[in-house]
Amino acid sequence: MSLSAAPVVDENHNPWQTLSTEVKYHNPWISVREDQVLNPSGGRGIYGVVSMKNKALGIIPVDADGNTWLVGQYRYALNEYSWEIPMGGGPVELDILESAQRELKEETGLSAARWTRIARIHTSNSVTDEEGFVFLAEELTAGEVEPEETEDLRIWKLPLAEAVRLCMEDRITDSMSVAGLLKAEKLLAERK
Repeated sequence: MSLSAAPVVDENHNPWQTLSTEVKYHNPWISVREDQVLNPSGGRGIYGVVSMKNKALGIIPVDADGNTWLVGQYRYALNEYSWEIPMGGGPVELDILESAQRELKEETGLSAARWTRIARIHTSNSVTDEEGFVFLAEELTAGEVEPEETEDLRIWKLPLAEAVRLCMEDRITDSMSVAGLLKAEKLLAERK
């Protein structure tokens, strides 16, 4: 099987034309707008966009023995329980690393001396402008968990390879968790 070069594309050309925009709903975390548009074929239509007021942040903590931590919680929007990497939101105006460090401490009690940004992710780019960042956190120190009042969390320490297996079996389905765990495993293997 041979690989071909990527097609030549003008990545700055936007084939959509926005005719008008109206905010339909907003709260402290999101804003929902409806745009009247001309689509790439010239047809009129609407496009709904959910704009996030925070950056999404995920952390893959890995200790010297190759263990990581997952956080379990019931996700209201999905109406199901979800095992995920420690994650949360950071205000757009704050440094993403500072927000990631806060989230790791809040959800697991862990602090890390070594941080590596391993991914930039758009979580569902057909309906939201949410931008996420995943960090690998190493050289860990344990501390007290400090969850927010809206969180009823369970913490699970397990081998990173086991967390990756859970992704492959669709037992972990959160997009930032799947992408982050797979990327972390590959990056750590390349270091050896």
